[in-house]
Amino acid sequence: MLQVLANRTYRHLFLAQVIALVGTGLATVALGLLAYDLAGADAGAVLGTALAIKMVAYVGVAPVAAAFAEKLPRRTMLVCLDLVRAGVAILLPLVTEVWQVYVLIFVLQSASAGFTPTFQATIPDVLPDEKEYTRALSLSRLAYDLESVVSPMLAAALLTVISFHDLFAGTVVGFLCSAALVISVTLPSPKVTERRGIYDRTTRGLRIYLATPRLRGLLALNLAVAAASAMVIVNTVVLVQADFGLSQRATALALAAFGAGSMTAALFLPRMLDKLPDRTAMILGAGLLVAGLFAGSTVFSYGVLLPLWFVLGLGYSLAQTPSGRLLRRSAHAEDRPALFAAQFALSHACWLVTYPLAGWLGAEMGLTPTFIVLGIVAAAAVGAASLLWPASDPDEIEHVHDDLVPSHPHLVDAVAVTRGWRHRHAFVIDSHHATWPR
Repeated sequence: MLQVLANRTYRHLFLAQVIALVGTGLATVALGLLAYDLAGADAGAVLGTALAIKMVAYVGVAPVAAAFAEKLPRRTMLVCLDLVRAGVAILLPLVTEVWQVYVLIFVLQSASAGFTPTFQATIPDVLPDEKEYTRALSLSRLAYDLESVVSPMLAAALLTVISFHDLFAGTVVGFLCSAALVISVTLPSPKVTERRGIYDRTTRGLRIYLATPRLRGLLALNLAVAAASAMVIVNTVVLVQADFGLSQRATALALAAFGAGSMTAALFLPRMLDKLPDRTAMILGAGLLVAGLFAGSTVFSYGVLLPLWFVLGLGYSLAQTPSGRLLRRSAHAEDRPALFAAQFALSHACWLVTYPLAGWLGAEMGLTPTFIVLGIVAAAAVGAASLLWPASDPDEIEHVHDDLVPSHPHLVDAVAVTRGWRHRHAFVIDSHHATWPR
């Protein structure tokens, strides 16, 4: 897996991702402490609102940011967004009112909503070989999982010698280092071949996404992933500390079991995808999530919870990590930022639904019914994915054009038929292919 780090450009981008993730993790811990400093017992409400603002920014801003990304070189855009995020991190320790936190969080997360899809869309151009790209996806998954473990530990160690306000300095350093690493390499910026209006640029990724069968299946799998991960993230503390009467350390260990499962899947996923189609691996992972949610309704002890969370982590990584391969296959290079932005927005829209659902059901009905309801949601999503994403999903598809003139360059290898011109090539939704062939 580590062979892909021999590519200098990718190595610098991966280091930029890791450093920025650690900085973001420090900011997450510091933000919780800042909320308590400003709001005391109402800190939970402040953090809940901040997380809702984050999701709204992710869902609403990502497609718009992708539309404007066409006008800027990718390296310029990524560096500018890192600098915006660093600027917000500088300001956060200075706030004195809760509303100021909300404004700065919206700006910070809006910058992240522009940065992350553009960053993700750049990697397939840096690593055009599919095997290398698959290994890069697994490394990225490992980076996210390790960050969730390392950042809180690092923050705890730092808080023994500095105040929580100073943790934001680590965030600033992380974003500045990320910007420096991006500047140090030359990034491909595929040019759009035709002029497009702002509406077309804003909605293009979403239109490509919803017109592509494998991506409609991916959207359903996003819902299954969101149902399971929301249960873990929202209700682990309730299960461990309220139901089992254990400590905060036990809660952290349970979350670590989920992360360990995810990292384990990420380690063996490249070899698995060499032998299995993406569809099989992802539906298998989502099936594990469904089984784990239903099994969760019978959890009676902490000793049972830990392996269950490990299995959910396995399913989470299996179902989610290969999504970049699907997006890469489903668009031309110039359309990938828009398509990755659509995936970013739609996947977070699923979490925007399942987070409050997991919290509300847990509080009103108890955790056993919550497991069952979210299991039903995930099972329905997996069923929908199986129907929406055909088992036969070739890259090259034979199709007929009846809306292009015979001299059009796109028809250079086409054969005349009764209703137009027929040819075969790697098929994606674009200006010449507005709908998927039947």
